Amino acid sequence: MSHHNDSIQHLYEGDQSKLYSGVLAHHTDINSPESKAQVKKIWNIFWFLLVITVLEVVMGMKFSHLMPRGIANFLFLALTLVKAGYIVKVFMHLGDEFKGFIITVLIPLVLFVWFIIAFLADGGFWLRMNEESPARHTIEHVAK
Repeated sequence: MSHHNDSIQHLYEGDQSKLYSGVLAHHTDINSPESKAQVKKIWNIFWFLLVITVLEVVMGMKFSHLMPRGIANFLFLALTLVKAGYIVKVFMHLGDEFKGFIITVLIPLVLFVWFIIAFLADGGFWLRMNEESPARHTIEHVAK
């Protein structure tokens, strides 16, 4: 570990508010090129997320009834996944990590989404099968 990391290790233990209070601010001069580059990056992130959000809202309010339901659902899902992925990459700093760690996080996430879809499909199948079962109709007919 570097000397810099050793000297700030105590900030990561206990009260972490110091991490965000400016104690670790790397740019003391807000007019420095580094600070201006960081502000520009933040504005670019803001505009990107704003454009995607406006697209989602406009599409939902104006255009979703003009296109087939499946295409509208796909577009909403795609825009939402792009926005969520970008938020995870930038604000949760996953984009700064090693590829091995990213894969370690994403594979369980993909499997969990698959798990939810599989159980919803299976539940729908069993519900349909139960409602259409001849035995169910026979039991209901006998009970009346």
